[in-house]
Amino acid sequence: MTPYRDLTDEEWLRVAPLLPELRPRSELRGRPLANTRAVLNGVLWVMFSGATWSALPRKYPSYQTCHRRFKTWHQSGVLKRLLEQLFGTAGADLCNSMEARMRSHIAGQTGELPVADGTDPVAPVTPAPAPGTPVVAPVFNYARAFKHAA
Repeated sequence: MTPYRDLTDEEWLRVAPLLPELRPRSELRGRPLANTRAVLNGVLWVMFSGATWSALPRKYPSYQTCHRRFKTWHQSGVLKRLLEQLFGTAGADLCNSMEARMRSHIAGQTGELPVADGTDPVAPVTPAPAPGTPVVAPVFNYARAFKHAA
């Protein structure tokens, strides 16, 4: 697959019908909706680059907007169909690699590591103290913790 570039007009015309129609806000308050084509270009930039959402260049809409639409499109299956339309089997591979990144990110947040055989990881078990052993909570040393503040 070639390095990322923004969608051409021809590519946009091919995939625009696949994207769900966003209803404009009925109230006059708040921000106007971000341009869907610009959001898609931002999402594709993150997917191709492997960068974090917060590293999204300023030429695209805010990373929060791009990430929110990415999650919506991914959960509804729109993103996978769109990538297959644009890139064929390479698009499916790109979508699978993004899913793997999402799984490893979630596992990193919970402290669990992904397991290759597909089973759920088991949380580490701490041994129980021997019967009759008093349980002592660790002492927090406030003087050491705030030494730099003095």
